Formats: sequence, C-alpha cells, structure tokens
Amino acid sequence: MSFKKHDEAMCLFLNQHSQLHSAKITNNTIWSFEDEIFRDLSGDHFRRIPRNREHSIAWCIWHLARIEDTAMNILVAGRAQVLSQDNWIERMKIAARDTGNAMDQDGVAKISEKIDIDALRAYRLAVGRRTRQIVGRLQPEQLKERVAPNRLQQVMDQGALVEAARGIADYWGRRNIAGLLLMPATRHNIIHLNEALMLKNRK
Repeated sequence: MSFKKHDEAMCLFLNQHSQLHSAKITNNTIWSFEDEIFRDLSGDHFRRIPRNREHSIAWCIWHLARIEDTAMNILVAGRAQVLSQDNWIERMKIAARDTGNAMDQDGVAKISEKIDIDALRAYRLAVGRRTRQIVGRLQPEQLKERVAPNRLQQVMDQGALVEAARGIADYWGRRNIAGLLLMPATRHNIIHLNEALMLKNRK
C-alpha cells in the first residue's frame, strides 16, 4: 500500500470511528451514534433487558468497550489494556474483566444492574482515544501482519476471553491488523450500537 493510500485509509477509519464514540473523542460537532443513543435516555431504560431480549444497553456499551480495548491494545499494539489502568473496574463497580462473549443471562443482568453509567462512558471514551493513538502510529506494512500467537495467548491468560469464548481468539488469529480495524474496531461497534438503538426504541 502506498503512503498516500495508507493515509487515506487511516483518515477514513478515524472518521468512521469518531462517529461510533461520543463526540468528546474529537471535541467537535460531528454526529455521534453513541450520543444519539444516550440522548433522553433514563437510567432505568439504560439498564433494562426487554422481554425476549438477551442484552441491555448497558451491556452493549460495556461489551463494545471491552472488545475494542482487548483487540486494539493486546492484539494490535502489544500493550496493556486500558482496563488495567486507572482503577476502571472499581470505578465501574463491576467484577467482570472479560469481553462478555459466552456470558450467561445472570452475568448480563448483574452488569446491567450494577455498572456505573458515567464511569462506563468514561472508560469507553478512554478506550476510543487509545485506539486512535494506536492507529495513528501504524505503518503501511503493519496492516498486512497477522496477529502474533503470543498475543492471542495473552488475551486468554489475562482473562479478556473466557474459555467458552476461545473461538473469538481463533477468529482474531485468522485476521491481519487491517482486518481488526474493520472487525472489531468499526463494524463490531456498528452492530451493537444498532442493537442498543433498537433496545432504546423498544417499549
């Protein structure tokens, strides 16, 4: 990939990424999918798991933050997760450290009930900002690199994925860095923000 095309691709990624997080991520007036979900949203509605649904808005936002934190920091950058810094677990008032993949209904309900909304949004913002730093340092040749096996093992060793969700690590292992920028850093966000919007509109 030429440097010009690389710069264009990274610019496109960052533009899409900014729309999937709070507008605070770039401090401008660009439309934000996250802010749209939280507009006029009550705390009870945020935590509610509607009938015949598996998740709450709270769980969706938490899951998105955990997946992006895990994939971008451990797999792409080979560095510590945002979660491991600044006491985020204590601030969010939950015990779960994994991404939520293969989580049972009781686990989803506990997170939905207990998580601190403001801390969760601050954590997701911190994750998004870290992602943008990581992407800003990527070189064209790195996008074609496969995820290193030792980094996939770190995901399991650090409890970011539970054993029942090992298939997610296998999936990530078949992708290169460019693929991780698409899934999960952008497309995965779109999927679950769409879910959250449907949960918001469900009576």
